[in-house]
Amino acid sequence: MNTLLLILLLCNQSADNIFEKGSKLIKLGPPDSAGEGPAWHPTLGILTSGHKGIHRLDPKGVASIYVENAQTNGLLFSPKGDLLACQPGKKRVVQFDSSGNAKVLADKFNGFAFNQPNDLSLDNAGRLYFSDPRYGPKDGMEQKDAQGNTIEGVYRIDPDGKIHRVIAREVERANGVLVSKDGKCLYVADNNNDVKNGARKLWRFPRNPDGAINTKQQELIYDWKQGRGPDGLKEDIAGNLYVAGGLNKPNPPFEPDADIKGGIYVINPNLEMSKRLITFLPIPTDEVTNCAFGGADKKTLYITGGGTLYSIKTINPGFVRFP
Repeated sequence: MNTLLLILLLCNQSADNIFEKGSKLIKLGPPDSAGEGPAWHPTLGILTSGHKGIHRLDPKGVASIYVENAQTNGLLFSPKGDLLACQPGKKRVVQFDSSGNAKVLADKFNGFAFNQPNDLSLDNAGRLYFSDPRYGPKDGMEQKDAQGNTIEGVYRIDPDGKIHRVIAREVERANGVLVSKDGKCLYVADNNNDVKNGARKLWRFPRNPDGAINTKQQELIYDWKQGRGPDGLKEDIAGNLYVAGGLNKPNPPFEPDADIKGGIYVINPNLEMSKRLITFLPIPTDEVTNCAFGGADKKTLYITGGGTLYSIKTINPGFVRFP
């Protein structure tokens, strides 16, 4: 993109030029087909993680099951068009071929099983970052630090298959992850939502050219405080973040704030803290889990919430590494 045009986009963001004027939230696909994901492909259509497996809604609006009983959460297409996925129930990260067969990319670190791989993001060099939280009972967690404290962190898989832990106890519970479009940072949604006063924060970590993360300079981008915190997130070409989060009704005792509504929080991470939330898109069904850009012009934002898939048109194209 022309540098001057990008600067103008960055300097002129407001609530009025995030979503197309007059655009409305559209409900897509069958019920319970979109608990998580989503990932867009120009010929396959939109894939989502839902009840019974990975669901497909093709470009003509025909719904089908793409991979049965996949037990997936986050989905992502690689630059080559391979479907990458987190399988929390199987404690692994995989790559699916066109027949639905899974190749395991990671299921252990230092010989110990992961917790529940959740979300994933790629950089331009093909390094794959994924989060590894644990929701529900913590019995049997194997990922721990030298002091025996459990870790719900972030890992990186290099193109040669080597696995690195890049974030450990710098966050309470990593959920959504996103490598920025310029590759200079990693965003991490820290969502420890089943304890009182747990983290509901979005962090930014500087990222080195070799893929390493500078954990000494983490920066708080946004704080949901006592409400439902951030889940999955994506970025548009102007650098705005589209963050799924919130609940439409309080969930005491751990999420008592009724003012943190469920939807997409559009955040400019480079403004001062009080101005970063530039607009909010309410989503009627809880829980709002993730989003992804797609369409021929990359101006369709797909959103998963409460098992339902939604879409809305945006002004700026989303930043995607495929296609």
